[in-house]
Amino acid sequence: MTEPFHAAVTGLGLVTPAGVGVEESWRTLLAGRPTASIDDSLKGMPVDISCRVPGFDADALLGRRTAWRLDRYVHLALVACREALADSGLDPREWDGARVGVVMGNALGGVGTFTSQHETLLADGAGRVSSMLIPMMGVNMVAGYLAIDCDALGPNLVTTTACASATTAIGTARDLLRSGRCDIVLSGGAEAALSRPIMAGFTRMGALSRRVDDPTAASRPFERDRDGFVAAEGAGVLVLERHEHAVARGARIRARVSGYGASADAHHATAPDPSGAGAEAAIRSALSDADLAPSDVDHVNAHGTSTPSGDAVEARVLARVFPELPAVTSVKGVTGHSLGAAGAIEAACAVLAISHGEVPPTANLADPDPELDIDVVRGAPRRLAVAAATSNSFGFGGQNAVLVLTAN
Repeated sequence: MTEPFHAAVTGLGLVTPAGVGVEESWRTLLAGRPTASIDDSLKGMPVDISCRVPGFDADALLGRRTAWRLDRYVHLALVACREALADSGLDPREWDGARVGVVMGNALGGVGTFTSQHETLLADGAGRVSSMLIPMMGVNMVAGYLAIDCDALGPNLVTTTACASATTAIGTARDLLRSGRCDIVLSGGAEAALSRPIMAGFTRMGALSRRVDDPTAASRPFERDRDGFVAAEGAGVLVLERHEHAVARGARIRARVSGYGASADAHHATAPDPSGAGAEAAIRSALSDADLAPSDVDHVNAHGTSTPSGDAVEARVLARVFPELPAVTSVKGVTGHSLGAAGAIEAACAVLAISHGEVPPTANLADPDPELDIDVVRGAPRRLAVAAATSNSFGFGGQNAVLVLTAN
């Protein structure tokens, strides 16, 4: 077997329902404080709750001239990316942009812009539709705009694998570093799809929690009476570097991306394969890529969306792969499910668990499902030396992606 390739994580940026910035988000996650609430923009709909980023002012954070021409999902990504770069100590004015790539994950693009412009079309005619519609709604544009913002001239792309999009992006970014195409890759995911049509679609599918009378208790991964996820928005960006590049410049290395695995269920458009074979294959592939045994893993940041079938399948897979029961958490009890951004937010949380030696609790887990034989952290954070962790993401279309993160 070839030696595992370790991509150094030198910077983190988060914009989540738990807070704007890594510090505020991590503090809320450690407190296990759910963020779901009534969403005024969904008034009158059967499910009118969501997890939105609190107090996010794009004009103040990005400048009005920049903010007006970008969809909200790009707003979130830009703020997260700028924080990640500042955290890394890199200065785009000093780097060789041709050696810097951008790989972002996104599932649905600028649906907020599309929805508002469709309403304009119906009300006022085609002549009133914004000339910025296409560059604002395009799924690819988040990577393009990040590159423009920091003069990253290397490979630039967006991965779209539904709720696994950001994890796929980080795995792809690591491949670019391993190939030698880049020295630095900015990677993660962003999503801002809390529009009425999208929420209506999820509601009709039966995917969302119906606990609209008690929003903060609605997202409850691995709980006995879980009934669906709470939709969210957010962004996470990691600065990844070739390990020798990070060492040469004296960077602080928070953790390493040491393995990546991906697979397809080839089973159903929206339902997970009950056997969990695809998810298991992705986890085992990621461990093999990192040259680790299941017993080496101390912590699992689970996909854990709070759906009855999804949590059950994932828990059975984890019990099969990890008989020694590592500490499992799902941050979606706090943040809700941010779709294409979720994997980046959760990978960042795994990095923070490694660097801080602390695993956040799974919110709203008072009565764990007795059929799920895993060790889920609940009630309070767990102090734990984490040498290796996995971060799992599973998406519609049966797309599975898993990262292995290790201490430096």
